Amino acid sequence: MVEFAPFMVPLERRLQTLAVLQWTLSFLMLVQISTVIFIGLLFTKFWILTVLYGTWWFLDWDKPGHGGRPLQFVRRMTVWSYMKDYFPITLVKTAELNPSRNYLAGFHPHGVLAAGAFINLCTESTNFPSIFPGITPHLMMLSMWFRAPFFRDYIMGAGLVASDKESAAHLLSRKDGGNLLVIIIGGAKEALDARPGAYRLFLRKRQGFIKLALIHGADLVPIFSFGENELFDQVNNPPGSWLRRTQDKLQSIMGISLPLFHGRGIFQYSFGILPYRRPITTVVGKPIEVQKTLMPSQEEVDNLHQCYIKELCNLFETHKHKFNVPANQHLEIC
Repeated sequence: MVEFAPFMVPLERRLQTLAVLQWTLSFLMLVQISTVIFIGLLFTKFWILTVLYGTWWFLDWDKPGHGGRPLQFVRRMTVWSYMKDYFPITLVKTAELNPSRNYLAGFHPHGVLAAGAFINLCTESTNFPSIFPGITPHLMMLSMWFRAPFFRDYIMGAGLVASDKESAAHLLSRKDGGNLLVIIIGGAKEALDARPGAYRLFLRKRQGFIKLALIHGADLVPIFSFGENELFDQVNNPPGSWLRRTQDKLQSIMGISLPLFHGRGIFQYSFGILPYRRPITTVVGKPIEVQKTLMPSQEEVDNLHQCYIKELCNLFETHKHKFNVPANQHLEIC
């Protein structure tokens, strides 16, 4: 049976749904639409626009790896406030971040579309500047997304940067400090396990961010987003199943995962591509002090990695009771 939404719904809720719809469609379709427009203009009387943009794009090619181009008017757009209220999404601080330092944060879990990461770090709808004064957040995204015309400018405007070592080095080596570089550690692979009640993190073998922190002397900050995995259901794909093997193979080839997710629709609650209205609370943990080590040994990396995992687990255990996580539920670190 299809459960339809009430006919008389407050305008505020309709606007919230519309805000989430445009965001979902942006990440599912905007790359394709932007590419079609870019190429299609060549066959119209407006071909010069493609030529001019293409020239500027060539000159601006390295920008995503050099801090990006965050634009305040993009980060402060009213649409993000409606999207924040849809779930709703809340940002929680547990410790101060010193504006004279640079930080490298791990965001967990990935979820299907990383809604909490985007709203908290790429918009100002949850008041990040007020909560962490003097700190500028930069969320990393796969470099391939910055190769799409127009779309690259949209995501850079929100504060997204390319996810490569050069990009990280550019931000973490800034001597004036005040930069928070955020990496969704579990990446595309973790998205395949994003479903309600799941707390499986791909972190055990992910040590690249630890080396970066040591090389640049950037303090580590664990972030856990409660509710991130509750937004969508996903077709059953246990490890070893034919579906999971296919998804893993495609992920290794394309660099992105293809979770078969489903949520609710616009006018009904039974199926669709919209996330469920379930709260997300993103908790930013206390920084782990890191001493700059230009050539860290494997032992140093291992020790700091274990310290990070311990602090992340402590963060989860300390706050889980506030979000109806069962007492016997613990993080599964893979």
